Amino acid sequence: MALEHAILVSLLEKPGSGYELARRFERSIGHFWTATHQQIYRVLKRMESEGVLSVREVPQQGRPDKKEYSVAAPGRTALSRWLHEPIEPESLRHDLAVKIRGAAFDDPAALVDEVERHHRAHGDRLARYLAGERRDFTGPDAPAPLDAGQQLQHVVLRGGIAYERMTIAWLDDVLATLHTLAATAGAPDGPQGGRPEPSP
Repeated sequence: MALEHAILVSLLEKPGSGYELARRFERSIGHFWTATHQQIYRVLKRMESEGVLSVREVPQQGRPDKKEYSVAAPGRTALSRWLHEPIEPESLRHDLAVKIRGAAFDDPAALVDEVERHHRAHGDRLARYLAGERRDFTGPDAPAPLDAGQQLQHVVLRGGIAYERMTIAWLDDVLATLHTLAATAGAPDGPQGGRPEPSP
């Protein structure tokens, strides 16, 4: 997926300024696609020049007018074309997993701090996702019933929640394994000598 597609989806959900769009990427679109403010502003400018987006000046009291972007007809056509194209299932590329396998050739206990850091980061992200879910979809202030767009936003967020929970459970398993290896490393009958053939 290109950043352009994520911008089109967000602006179809609600037109907004570059700043508002960047905040949405931080708050919700970032569940599945991240971009810096600079990237967003650069792509917005190009999409406007290509006629994919429309822009209007919105007056603001006591502040300069803001540019509000919305999706023009060519943008809707481009998004529709992309939605009907097949995409390849994503391949997992996980640096930490490679480090964990590589720890067999060093001191596995030395990786504990790094895995714990990842565990905290995923725990923080899960907490943000759950707070967002309560705020936007399940809490007392959430709209009821959810419209089609909100239901689809929620199912994407539930995927993010499930992924974070799975990752945290895996990191718990990794930490338990590293601690077990550290405890048995110095034992007389502990693992030593050659390594078994690695599993795929």
